[in-house]
Amino acid sequence: MATQIRVEADAANPLDVSRAELWREDRWQEPMRRLRAESPIHYCEDSKFGPYWSVTTYKPIQHIEALPKIFSSSWEYGGITVAGDGVDHLQEGDVPMPMFIAMDPPQHTAQRRTVAPAFGPSETDRMRADTQARTAALIDTLPVGTPFDWVEKVSIELTTDMLAILFDFPWEDRHNLTRWSDALGDIESFSTVEERHARLATAFEMGAAFKQLWDRKAQNPGPHDLISIMLQSDAMKHMSENEFMGNLILLIVGGNDTTRNSMSAYAYGLHSFPEERAKLEANHDPDLAVNAMHEILRWQTPLAHMRRTATEDTELFGHQIKKRDKIALWYASANRDESVFPDGDRIIVDRENARRHLAFGYGIHRCVGARVAELQLTTLISEMQKRRLRVNVLAEPERVNASFVHGYRHMQVELERY
Repeated sequence: MATQIRVEADAANPLDVSRAELWREDRWQEPMRRLRAESPIHYCEDSKFGPYWSVTTYKPIQHIEALPKIFSSSWEYGGITVAGDGVDHLQEGDVPMPMFIAMDPPQHTAQRRTVAPAFGPSETDRMRADTQARTAALIDTLPVGTPFDWVEKVSIELTTDMLAILFDFPWEDRHNLTRWSDALGDIESFSTVEERHARLATAFEMGAAFKQLWDRKAQNPGPHDLISIMLQSDAMKHMSENEFMGNLILLIVGGNDTTRNSMSAYAYGLHSFPEERAKLEANHDPDLAVNAMHEILRWQTPLAHMRRTATEDTELFGHQIKKRDKIALWYASANRDESVFPDGDRIIVDRENARRHLAFGYGIHRCVGARVAELQLTTLISEMQKRRLRVNVLAEPERVNASFVHGYRHMQVELERY
């Protein structure tokens, strides 16, 4: 049997890595390192979100992701974050919102198959020139030698614009997409009745705006946008209101937070490892930019965890998992697993196996929009190289206060030419 660490249950359990302050203060690395070394499959008996298993190393996460019948993603059991408790434990202000990432086959398969072509190789190639033009145009507006907020001026702008294009969302209202993403992706907003009601109001506001867009597209569908694609699919054209909102939340939060926080990690991470930044400044080979993109995704891991729920009693590498146990797959930790990524706390832009990262997940739920996210981040790196621009971070960033979205709220920077 593998070793279990036993810790007295209290408000500051050092091995409860779901605590928001660890992520807000960027202190999650050490408890994860301890868990990887001493108890990579660890039962946390007490947390804000109830008892759960922490899985912190690479191999067990891949194993779990490869067995979706045993380790479910279903919204009915609590979905994809450690915060969910399933339809049997709904509280006032909770409304289940099914989304295809929080479904099991065959429903997951049909809905994912509907939207996947919008993010496939041909569509990504079609977006390439526009992505390059928009990224270049934005960079050319940035001041050199004057402080500004990188998250606000770069990361949010580029990802919000791409989301608006993917949905063919009204351009003048596109910043609502970011606001909705921030509110609806926040797993800390389930704590009180008031917070749950506020979150629900935001969801219905978003749903109403997209219902208007849905109705317009029903009359005049487009060739590429996600709403038109859903409308023309047997698997998604008859979605319930809650399922519609759930899938919108998935596509908006997934499309916004992964790319947005990777773009911020590009600035913060390369500033933190200037010797690696120097490699990119000296070598503008596109292959190195692509590898650096994967390495930044590995190092940041924009979604820190995904959650699964056991559908039956089972054994997991010597541990007895009970039916309905909650299991947190800590991608952020697996991407620092020393057995796979030596010196994993460092960015190494030419790391040989950077592409093996789990930042987009693994198995049937691997991020459907991964190619588009990769395109956006690689384009940013390349366009900054072309202009010989370096980002200097002026102060520690303000980070997201949660253990799900692993990202940045604000980051003051200054550009210089090299």
